[in-house]
Amino acid sequence: MRLSMYQVDAFTDTLFHGNPAAIVPLEHWLPDETMQNIAAENNLSETAFFVPKETDYELRWFTPGGEVSLCGHATLATAFVIFHHLEPKRSNITFFTKGGILMVFREGDLLTMLFPPKETMRIPHPELLVQGLGKRPIEVQKGYNYLAVYETEEEIFALRPDFDILRKLDAHGVIVTARGRKVDFVSRYFAPKLGVNEDPVTGSAHCSLVPYWSKIMGKTEFTAYQLSFRGGKIICSNLGERIKLTGEAVLYSEGTIYIPD
Repeated sequence: MRLSMYQVDAFTDTLFHGNPAAIVPLEHWLPDETMQNIAAENNLSETAFFVPKETDYELRWFTPGGEVSLCGHATLATAFVIFHHLEPKRSNITFFTKGGILMVFREGDLLTMLFPPKETMRIPHPELLVQGLGKRPIEVQKGYNYLAVYETEEEIFALRPDFDILRKLDAHGVIVTARGRKVDFVSRYFAPKLGVNEDPVTGSAHCSLVPYWSKIMGKTEFTAYQLSFRGGKIICSNLGERIKLTGEAVLYSEGTIYIPD
């Protein structure tokens, strides 16, 4: 079996920056084991697979370690492939996913996604989290992920986590964040439990970051930057029932993978 595959750098307008995702268009779903093996072979933070559903698409995401229910950058990358290579006349797409219905709109070079918010609640500092991060945050929240808040951008950049400790936590991953110097807020995201020690740019994490910083700053429009090695910029808005995430993407490669029938 031959399958087309694209690799796209998301949340950037510059190749070799942002977050790379592999995108595999399908006519019908492959066995979960096969999709997981492809994701592990790609060894990117996410590989996205999609199939037609009426006039739109069903979409699933796999990390090297397992399937996830929501992924921002691989959704952006999938939309980029559809808009630029498969259906260039389209201006919007609806994706049906395990995390809900996601919508993506094309506005010139910008792609805008509407995602559900992921609220968090303030909790006492878990000692395992503090040990894993190596520096005590000023505040900890928890939802789908842990959210650790620090005072400065420099602290976020300087963190050198112990991923073996973070892997033991009872959440999918750990978001760390602080106010930014040139943007509203900065962040990093660690998910060793899913086989991704540090994700370069994490759209889904901003579904928690935006509601949090909306309460702290008293506003709804943000420019955010993820302080990973590759780095990435996300323009965010809190629309209440939806989080609006806007970014760009660039194509790195297009090719064929060969799967035994």
